[in-house]
Amino acid sequence: MSDSKEIIEIGFSGGTIGYEAHGNLYLNITNKCSANCYFCIRESSDGVYGYNLRLSREPGYEEIIRELEQSNLEKYKEVVFTGLGEPTCRLEIVLDVTRWLHERGIRVRLDTNGHAQLMYPEMDVVAELKNAGLDSVSVSLNAESEEKYDRICKPSLKDAYASLLEFTKEAIEAGIDTRMTVVGMPEIDIDKCEKIARDIGAGFRVR
Repeated sequence: MSDSKEIIEIGFSGGTIGYEAHGNLYLNITNKCSANCYFCIRESSDGVYGYNLRLSREPGYEEIIRELEQSNLEKYKEVVFTGLGEPTCRLEIVLDVTRWLHERGIRVRLDTNGHAQLMYPEMDVVAELKNAGLDSVSVSLNAESEEKYDRICKPSLKDAYASLLEFTKEAIEAGIDTRMTVVGMPEIDIDKCEKIARDIGAGFRVR
């Protein structure tokens, strides 16, 4: 499958919900985020692969499902929550859509900054994701220390770095296929970041 010529767009009246690339279907359900990373594509672009991911409004559950029902989901390796925002800012939508996909045998991944437990302290977020049927999670580590993370990612929540590390550990313990990622930039010590991920027991990828 071509990553450029065969990309499809799943849209609704508020913008682009999903786009196809790398054999996956990526879901863009929010532009909100609990961080303000200076390297984020939101700072320099409206989207990826030529698609505008700026939403004029967020899609509801029924709108997302209606568009998914019109897609041949079995052709994808996985459906991935990602996009121009942090998907867990809309955790209930992530859980509900994951359940719907899981019931149909579709593999589901969440790309996240790992702040969800801070956003929803009343919930056991990892347990909820596991119970919904989430198969894998990719957590953005992005720095080898809390000081550097706070400086380059500017999280809006206190103790975000410690929380993302704990989120990753809990995901592994829950049996969710888990990896950590960093952006390849000169100021980030890739080797130290990889050691953090490996010591936790997660996979690692430079993106």
